[in-house]
Amino acid sequence: MAKSQESFNKKEKEKKRRKKAQDKKERREQRKLEKEEKGPVAFEDLIRYVDEDGNLTKTPPDPTKKKKYKVEDMIISVQPQDNTPMDPNRKGTVKFFNEEKGYGFIIDSETKESVFVHMNNLSGPIRENDKVTFEVEMGQKGANAINVKLVPAS
Repeated sequence: MAKSQESFNKKEKEKKRRKKAQDKKERREQRKLEKEEKGPVAFEDLIRYVDEDGNLTKTPPDPTKKKKYKVEDMIISVQPQDNTPMDPNRKGTVKFFNEEKGYGFIIDSETKESVFVHMNNLSGPIRENDKVTFEVEMGQKGANAINVKLVPAS
């Protein structure tokens, strides 16, 4: 006699699959009945308005709160850049400097941006919290400080 090809595990999986399909069919029929009970959805129920705060509401906006804008005042593109030349000599404070590795960062006094500095671009030794003057040059990874000079303490 040949042994049955269906094992207990295969039978259980098939039962679960049939049960899942039956549950799905019942849920579909339930949704269909609920939809029939509610009736068709009116177009007015689907419309939403945007209020003055940008939130969706069912009530139309109040025409008295309507604001007028001039087309000339609207800026649609990127704002024009200020083409005034920056002073190449900048002042800043040494935020961090590692003498062993030979690099650090300077905080620009005007823009408050951090600028990388390498020991090859120093005119003399610097330490953290020193006031310095420098020029900015764009490198591969961003702004680099060059011609870094220590400002004498007053």
